[in-house]
Amino acid sequence: MKITREEVEHVARLARLKFGEEEVEMFTKQLNEILLYMEKLNELDTSEVPPTFHAMEKENAFRSDEVGSSLELKKVLDNAPEDNGESFVVPKIF
Repeated sequence: MKITREEVEHVARLARLKFGEEEVEMFTKQLNEILLYMEKLNELDTSEVPPTFHAMEKENAFRSDEVGSSLELKKVLDNAPEDNGESFVVPKIF
């Protein structure tokens, strides 16, 4: 066995989960099967396989940062319900 009942109970306590006896047995068996399968996968030679970060190759969709002109302050404040000449005026929130 790769994982014991006590380890499953310990992890459950850390996660603040309560399981019944049947659930502990079921999780112990399931986690053990997962770990055994992972051990089987470790037998494969992956030295020639490049690391994969995503299943599909993707390019960064962000555009490059470029300095551009900003909106004129007067144009921005023209659509404000209330302004003080420098910024928007909004009601205080308590």
